[in-house]
Amino acid sequence: MGFRSIRARIAVPYLLLIFLTMAALALYITGLVEGRNRMRLERQLETQARLLGDMVRPAIWNGTEGALGSWVRQWEDILQARVTVIASDGRVLADSHSDPQEMDNHLYRPEVQQALTFGHGSSVRYSRTLQEELLYVAVSVAGDAGQRAIVRLALPLADIRREVGQLRRTILVATLSAAGVALLLAALISERTARPLQRLREAVERITHGEFDAYLVPGGRDEMAALLRAFNRMAEQLRSTMSDLDNERAQLMAVLEHMADGVLITDGEGRVQLVNPSAETLLGIKEEQALGRSFAQVVREHQIIQFWQAYRATDKAQEELIEAGPGGSFVRCLVTPLPSLERGAALVILQDLSQIHRLETVRREFVSNISHELRTPLASLKVLVDTLRDGALDDPPAAARFLDRMEAEVDALIQMVDELLELSRIESGRVPLRLLPIRVEDVILPAVERLRPQAERAELSLEVALPGDLPMVLGDVVRLNQVVTNLVHNAIKFTPTGGRVSVSAECVADEVWVRVQDTGVGIAPETLPRIFERFYKGDPARSDGGAGLGLAIAKHIVQAHGGRIWAESVEGQGSTFFFSLLIAGSK
Repeated sequence: MGFRSIRARIAVPYLLLIFLTMAALALYITGLVEGRNRMRLERQLETQARLLGDMVRPAIWNGTEGALGSWVRQWEDILQARVTVIASDGRVLADSHSDPQEMDNHLYRPEVQQALTFGHGSSVRYSRTLQEELLYVAVSVAGDAGQRAIVRLALPLADIRREVGQLRRTILVATLSAAGVALLLAALISERTARPLQRLREAVERITHGEFDAYLVPGGRDEMAALLRAFNRMAEQLRSTMSDLDNERAQLMAVLEHMADGVLITDGEGRVQLVNPSAETLLGIKEEQALGRSFAQVVREHQIIQFWQAYRATDKAQEELIEAGPGGSFVRCLVTPLPSLERGAALVILQDLSQIHRLETVRREFVSNISHELRTPLASLKVLVDTLRDGALDDPPAAARFLDRMEAEVDALIQMVDELLELSRIESGRVPLRLLPIRVEDVILPAVERLRPQAERAELSLEVALPGDLPMVLGDVVRLNQVVTNLVHNAIKFTPTGGRVSVSAECVADEVWVRVQDTGVGIAPETLPRIFERFYKGDPARSDGGAGLGLAIAKHIVQAHGGRIWAESVEGQGSTFFFSLLIAGSK
C-alpha cells in the first residue's frame, strides 16, 4: 500500500501526529523533571556546603593539612558526595578523592569564580578524575580575619540520568501503546472511508468500459453516503444520455448506410472522418482506406476536388452539378460547413444523378420514337384521305386499293397501341400470371412451329435442340410462348437468306436457360446494353417497320417470372439471346 493510498493518507498522519506529540511531550517532561531534580539537588548541595563550611572553618585556617583531609573524607562518607576545599587563589587545600598536590589549580573553574563573585556557584561538567559527569556546587567561606576559602561539593548526575531514562522508557511504552491504538483506529477509520471510495472507483471504471448499469448502495447519512447517492444520480443520467446518444447514433448510421447519396465528413485540415457505403460505391473506395486521408486522395476526381477547394476558399455552402469520370457520370455535389465540429469542417454530399439523367434521355428518346412511329402511318393516312377526297373516290378500283392501304395503316396503329397497353400492364403488374409447373417443350415448340413458315419463306434454317432430361419449370405457358415468339421472330427478321436460327435449352444450377441464336447481322457493342428499351432502334439496319416493343415486352415477362434476360453478340456474326426460368420446386 503506497502513500498514494487513501488508507495511508489517513493512517500515516495519525501515527506521525501521535509520535510527534509523544516525542515533544517526552522531551518536555524529561527536560522538566531533569531540570527540577537538578535544581533540587543543587539547592540541597548548596545547603550542605554552607553547613559544612561553617563546620570546617576552624580546620581551614587553624588546622593542619592532614587534619583537613581527614575531615573532608569523613564528611564524604556522611554526605555521599565528593568534598573539596579550595583556597581563594585556586589551590586545592583538601579533596576527598584525590591528593591535593596532584590536582590542578581550580581558580578558573566556573563554580569557583561564581562563589568568589556571588558567594555561591554551580556547574555541570565531565570529571577526568572520576571519569563521569558531576554537578559541582561551591560556596564561599569567610575566616575570622577576613580571609576567604571555597567549600565545594560534587555529586554524580547518574541518579538523575537513571530517573530521567526510566521516565523516558515509560513515555516510550506509553507512546507505542498510543501508537498501536492510533494505528488500529486509523485502520478502522481509513477502511471505513476507503471502502466506499474503492467501490466508487470500481463503479467509475465499469462506466468507463461501457457498463452503465453500475449502482452503489449508500449506507448512513454522512458525506460519503451523499457522494454515493450523487454518483448514482449521475450514473442514471449518464445511462439515459448514452442511451439517447446510442439511439440517435444508430438512427443516423442507419440513415447513412441506407441512403442513396454518398456522404463524407472532413475535419478542419481536410481529412476524411466519415464515409458512408454509398460514397464507397460511388468513389470506388473502402472505408478503412479513406478514413484519416485527405479529401483529394479519397475522391481523386479533379472536378469534385476543385469544387471542394472552392468551398474551402470561401467557407460558404456550395452546390453544383458535375459531369465526372470517363463514363460521363452526373454527380450533384453539395458542400456545407459543420461549425459544430471545428472551423473548416465540412459535410460533403454526392448525389449520383446518372440514372436520372439516363432516364430523362430515355424519356426524350421514347417521345421522339413514338412520335416517329406514329408520324409515318398518320402521314400515310393523311395522304390517302387527301387522294380520295381529290377524286379517287370516282375510280372504284383505285379507291379500293387506297382503302386497303388505309386499313393496313390503321391495323399497324392498333397493334402498336395494343403492344403499348400490354407493356404498360406487364410493368405495372396488372397482368396476372398463372404460374404452374410446365415442360420446357411446351414453352418452345408451339412458338417455333408457329414461326416455321416465316423462316421457310425467308429461306432460313430453324432448328430446335432440347435435351430429354430437362426438369419442369415454373411459369405461365402463354406468356412464355410470347417471349419465345418475340425472340425467334426477331432472329428471323435480322438473319439474311441462307442463315440459321437455333433454339436450345440447358439446365444451369437451379435454373433452365433458353437460348435463341442466329447468324444474322449482329448488334453493335454500344447498342447492346439498350436493346431491351422500348422503341429503341440503335441500328438502322434493324429498323424494318417494327415498333421496337417486342424485346421490352419479353424482358418484363421474364422478370415477372423471377428470371433474367440478356444478349451476346458480335457485329456481323450474329446474336444470341438468353433468358432463365426457375426450376419448379426450387427457391
